[in-house]
Amino acid sequence: MKKYQLTGVCHAALISVLLCMPADGVAEDGSLYRGPYHSESTDDRNERMAWWREARFGLFIHWGVYAVPAGTHKGERIENIGEWIMHYGRIPVSEYQQYSREFNPVNYDPEAWVRLAKDAGMKYIVITAKHHDGFAMFDTAVSDWNVVDSTPHARDLLKPLAEAARQHGIKLGFYYSQAQDWVHPGGATWEGRWDPAQKGNMDDYLRDIAVPQVRELLSNYGEISILWWDTPIDMTADRAAMFDGLTDLQPGIIFNNRLLYGKGGVYGEVGDLRTPEQHIPPTGLDYDWEACQTMNTTWGYKSYDDDWKSSEQLIRNLIDVASKGGNYLLNVGPTASGEIPPESVERLRAVGDWMAVNSSSIYGTTASPFVRLKWGRATKKEYSNATDLFLHVFEWPEDSQLRVEGLRNEVSGAYFLADYQLPIEVRKSATGIVLHLPDQALDPISTVIVLKVKGELDVERILPTQTAEGAITLTVDDANIHNPGYGGRLKIRQGSNSASRLEGWTDFRSHVDWVIKIDRPGKFAIYADVAAGGRSGFSLRANTANEKRFTVNPTGDPERYQRQLIGTMDLPEGESKIVMRPQELSWRPITLRSLTLRLLTDSEK
Repeated sequence: MKKYQLTGVCHAALISVLLCMPADGVAEDGSLYRGPYHSESTDDRNERMAWWREARFGLFIHWGVYAVPAGTHKGERIENIGEWIMHYGRIPVSEYQQYSREFNPVNYDPEAWVRLAKDAGMKYIVITAKHHDGFAMFDTAVSDWNVVDSTPHARDLLKPLAEAARQHGIKLGFYYSQAQDWVHPGGATWEGRWDPAQKGNMDDYLRDIAVPQVRELLSNYGEISILWWDTPIDMTADRAAMFDGLTDLQPGIIFNNRLLYGKGGVYGEVGDLRTPEQHIPPTGLDYDWEACQTMNTTWGYKSYDDDWKSSEQLIRNLIDVASKGGNYLLNVGPTASGEIPPESVERLRAVGDWMAVNSSSIYGTTASPFVRLKWGRATKKEYSNATDLFLHVFEWPEDSQLRVEGLRNEVSGAYFLADYQLPIEVRKSATGIVLHLPDQALDPISTVIVLKVKGELDVERILPTQTAEGAITLTVDDANIHNPGYGGRLKIRQGSNSASRLEGWTDFRSHVDWVIKIDRPGKFAIYADVAAGGRSGFSLRANTANEKRFTVNPTGDPERYQRQLIGTMDLPEGESKIVMRPQELSWRPITLRSLTLRLLTDSEK
């Protein structure tokens, strides 16, 4: 599956492996691998990426022979994601290949699949042409391990999908596991090979299987818009370069950043888009990116995975991603008979109902100009001398007064996407504008308000400031979060009855920062509202000053919070950036609710 993260399905356990991997972006002759578009101009890149940036929403399809066992092998449930059953079950090649005899998707209706995606508001589809089990879902001349030669169905599954997508104006992309292949000799495997039949030379595998199959995919199915690489185990710059010329077969094709690893074992910098998997970067990324997520916990079909996300969560995820400038690639895992699970269908239809009313607040929008909105999210469309701001209200204000802090522009009008005629009163406030709303939300999931803003957008960043006593509290809601490409899973968890918190801080490479304003400089005592299962070390840095190391003591339980005095720090007058960074050797996961900086009196210094 994806860029700065790893695998066709994210595995947190892979982090430790990846940290030990070399950065393979250097060829044998010492040159850096830069990919087929390295000389592309900014204008050409923007033109190539335009449709993708406009789309914002796509369908991911994980489908293959793994749908036959559906998470169970020889009567035993194999834990973890369904499409990795061969790996986690350590199933021998010859034994796993027997499942193809039961793969007969008699109910496969590609026309219905495409219509379902289109009705949900999706603009593109990415399907697994070949996953890590090496099984080709298309007619390939280079291996018999494919749907035509090894199944009773005996027909190419991608061609009718490509035809249906073209008919309905949906862009089509292919997922292809270029390195990790558990069946063809020489293909890479995570955690080593478990069957002698897998042994072989990887360069031979790439030359004889992977490269020719990618050539077939880019030659035989009409226009292909996306090539989605995954898990580049054992890939090097020289091996990656073997695929470069193939992009000429599809001028303008977009590809992700999972062709090979970069520094620190994360997905490399080469590629058109970053691919956070199973999470949404809390503050977005500074490059084109696409969050790929499942509706339950697995990508490929697993019969007993009933942990379904609600339609509300999926809709808000889509909004959240768009508000941070990314695309949302939402997955379905069809059954071996060719049916998309009814739970997935139900949720896609619910998303489609919401999009039928509110899609203009998603398509073609760019990231929110606000750092954080307590009541929801925002997207925008900017014009030559005006801006449409789309306010997505998740939490309806109890007093019916929606406060948009920091907006300095004059607003010429406001209306609901769901009801253009319903009046909205707009008035200025000392810190922005206030909208007078009806008593009840028009849509409990997300009511969208359009603000017609005059002139060039002018939004003041509302910074945390000192109290009259000189203290300043750095809440999680004000934090900027920096995850490595793979993730680390560090994210904001907002509770309905409790303070927001930073949780999932399992990766020492993740860090956070706050931008604050100091009117009364001096020495500050630092308090952390934190829960920690063990003693943990981190550092704080203000602006360019040297880092100061601090320690969080265990609270007795990872869910038990304490306010701990951790040390002191000098802060100058004006704006400062406070960076909190784990110390690699002493880091143990913590959950943070806030930092409080209290100005010391002269007698306390």
